[in-house]
Amino acid sequence: MSADLPDVRQTRLDNYVDRYAARTKGMTASEIRALFSVASRPEVVSLAGGMPNIGGLPLDVVGSAVRDLVMENGATAMQYGSGQGDPVLRDQICDVMRLEGIDAHPDDVVVTVGSQQAVDLVTRVFCDPGDVVICEAPSYVGALGVFRAYQCEVVHVAMDNDGVQPEALEQAIAAVRAAGKKIKFFYTIPNFHNPAGVSLSVERRRRVLDICRAADLLILEDNPYGLLGFDGDPYRALRADDKEGVIYLGSFSKTFAPGFRVGWAVAPHAVREKLVLAQESATLCPPVFSQQTISAYLSRHDWLGQVKQFREMYRERRDAMLAALTEKMPAATTWTKPAGGFYVWLTLPEGLDAKAMLPRAVTARVAYVPGTAFFADGFGSQCMRLSYCHPTPERITEGVARLAAVINEELELRQTFGPLPPGAGRDYDAPGPELS
Repeated sequence: MSADLPDVRQTRLDNYVDRYAARTKGMTASEIRALFSVASRPEVVSLAGGMPNIGGLPLDVVGSAVRDLVMENGATAMQYGSGQGDPVLRDQICDVMRLEGIDAHPDDVVVTVGSQQAVDLVTRVFCDPGDVVICEAPSYVGALGVFRAYQCEVVHVAMDNDGVQPEALEQAIAAVRAAGKKIKFFYTIPNFHNPAGVSLSVERRRRVLDICRAADLLILEDNPYGLLGFDGDPYRALRADDKEGVIYLGSFSKTFAPGFRVGWAVAPHAVREKLVLAQESATLCPPVFSQQTISAYLSRHDWLGQVKQFREMYRERRDAMLAALTEKMPAATTWTKPAGGFYVWLTLPEGLDAKAMLPRAVTARVAYVPGTAFFADGFGSQCMRLSYCHPTPERITEGVARLAAVINEELELRQTFGPLPPGAGRDYDAPGPELS
């Protein structure tokens, strides 16, 4: 480079800013990832992350399965595999889904790198920039990130204690189509919702299926928590009652271990073929070693008994959180009462802002995820997600006590200095106090 010409690279924070694809403008770091460095400090009680507690796993059994796999089948386990996934594991996945009423053939199953990749593949196959995806309000932050990255428009639909409101879903479909926009699918987490903690009622499941059939709208059913209910049998999956209108996503991350990164999608035949092609272009094939390790575990261990132990462990933690919230939280604070899964959705008293309050909470050595992380439109500032899956019951009780002290401080400041400016505080119809 000539000495007479300035090197513009030295004046830019990012030398490639003008070269990125337009879709990268929608790629932003999640608020949960930003919390990890703080929440992982031992002095902080983290009620933020949704990390499964794998301390109850029989690591000796897992270790033996891995050792035997390497010794007996290592040459295959450490080689490339099928883009659709290991056929033995796909057959076992069908057995798992049968617990939720799904009658599927192994050929219907596409193994993915966690169910997160399945969301990505489905969105890649279906969505062009500007297409609409309808989601519950709030919705899973990882899915919202995918939709944003593919330049989709997210339209939220209100929820309450019984899950998504069918009338609101019907109205949203009509409004979007009246505006001349294309809706590609309705994304839902019907069981033990992340982050809301509620489940779609049996009566509403039939109604939601009828609405989507009448509208010829595909449903993307994301169900990582379905086997982690605390009372009774698993809910019947939406996919069980509509094979052509529902793509079902599952995962071993919550019922075994997330580090193996094994999930799956079950889709109508033509869609399945597209997902396999998308999988092959993304990864060639899902990791064979991970698949065969999980397959060996399912074959050699009482995995249903292990799931039962997980359910009992998470129930104990849920009970600890609900008891602490009841004892410690100030009046006008409300929260959901999950019957399974990992999360409680808490709504603060009027005028408080969970995101603005977070630095003070971290100073008090407790962490949570502000509700704004779970909306595509910036709403949710009055809400927060609390996770009870990883801390011990004693740590949960201490964390809630610290959080309640911070909230009480905020209320005292508000009483001293008056209400926040107009527009602050609660800013979305649902979920709010009605989710109590």
